[in-house]
Amino acid sequence: MSLTNLLPGPLGFGTAPMGNMFRAIPEEEVQATLQAAWDQGIRYYDTAPFYGAGLAEIRLGAMLSQRPRDSFVLSTKVGRVIHDEIEDPATRDLGEKGGLFEHGRPNKMVDDYSADATKRSIEDSLERLNTDRLDIVWVHDIAQDFHGDRWLAQFEIARTGAFRVLDDLRDQGVIKAWGLGVNRVEPIELTLALDEPRPDAFLLAGRYTLLDHGQALQRLMPAAQEQGVDMVVGGPYSSGVLAGGTHFEYQQAPPEILATVGRIRDLAERHGVSVKAAALQFSLAHPVAAAVIPGATRPSRIAEDLAALREEIPVAFWRDLRSAGLLA
Repeated sequence: MSLTNLLPGPLGFGTAPMGNMFRAIPEEEVQATLQAAWDQGIRYYDTAPFYGAGLAEIRLGAMLSQRPRDSFVLSTKVGRVIHDEIEDPATRDLGEKGGLFEHGRPNKMVDDYSADATKRSIEDSLERLNTDRLDIVWVHDIAQDFHGDRWLAQFEIARTGAFRVLDDLRDQGVIKAWGLGVNRVEPIELTLALDEPRPDAFLLAGRYTLLDHGQALQRLMPAAQEQGVDMVVGGPYSSGVLAGGTHFEYQQAPPEILATVGRIRDLAERHGVSVKAAALQFSLAHPVAAAVIPGATRPSRIAEDLAALREEIPVAFWRDLRSAGLLA
């Protein structure tokens, strides 16, 4: 199914921060933010077991379970199974993302892209989300940033396991769409080259932003467009640094990234444009991009995102970005 027919609009809500990413977020703050998103018309929500070892799903489910199920679109992910066994979140091996959810639940997380684990993961997510069905399921983080040199072996497990399970569930009408949810372009390119199974769409985080878009723009987006595959763009603010924060790629932003953001900000101010609007609208501008899903932990951020989406950006701003070497 085409995402443009499935999704209710171009702006969704990414719930990674709700898993206590970077900090322990009070429950009342989480629910106030989710309520603000709902009150201001957000109807697509994306989550994952990985986000705080199920914490984000539980928190999102507490809000959405009070709403009519047909009134929103919901996606979650497979690839990690959450166990009752306890572990120290700070010691988890998360590849390049070490310590990302050390404030989340201490339940043990196990990487598993097999068919049986995919079915169990979906059942567990339905329980945590307190819902009877999912609309979209993404195969999560099957890439180099989490698995290093083992990523191709994990991809093969997913190809014969998770991919086929999700293909069957989509064909049976149990889910409406499936694809990969990753932070790298290579797994998506590899999947697009397969004869079967055939995914409907992809969630690409952090690789189609103002700060990092060259590879996706040159290779991935044209291939996806040629095959009629839509894209949800995650991480449009590059972990926050494009929205006034200090994180890039889920870590403290290095000096060279801060300097680049400063150059973008200078040009934006010259044209009377907010960096947040530029970042959000850039990630949506390609025909393949069906939606963008920034995250938030404060209610005020929702109104900021909606305002950024509506802001008028002059063509001259984009021309100046290209002339300065800040856009491909």
